[in-house]
Amino acid sequence: MTERRVDIVKLPAMRVASALGFGEEPELKASGMMSDFIKQAGIAVDFTETRMYGFDNPSPSPGSPHYGYEFWLPVNQSVEAIDPIQIKQFPGGTYATTRFTGLSNIGRVWKELVAWVEDSPFAFACGQCLEKNDTPLESDPEKWTFDLYVAVSES
Repeated sequence: MTERRVDIVKLPAMRVASALGFGEEPELKASGMMSDFIKQAGIAVDFTETRMYGFDNPSPSPGSPHYGYEFWLPVNQSVEAIDPIQIKQFPGGTYATTRFTGLSNIGRVWKELVAWVEDSPFAFACGQCLEKNDTPLESDPEKWTFDLYVAVSES
């Protein structure tokens, strides 16, 4: 395994708009739902500064092409839910995070991050694992830059 840089960060509590897609390409479904919501709610989002977080929900199952993916967009107190978008509270927490480029690398890098935590002075904590694409306007998935987050606590 290559030596991977991992940082420990504190994510703040956030109020988020949540879009949940399910099917063979749930990321596209959830992304479309969030885009529609942003337009309907009249939210000004600058994706050069604002980032959405995402995660599998539910995770893929062996033998099924269907799974879920949920996107979270941080929003202020004035934003209200518009069906099917829900408003949720994320409590924040301590996370181990790593950065990489290229969508095709995501599975390998998740495994490397988990292995890093297992061999670190930290323990896995209760908290949502997250993915954040820092290049949402880039059209080539192999040029996307991601941050992966796994909740940790000091063991």
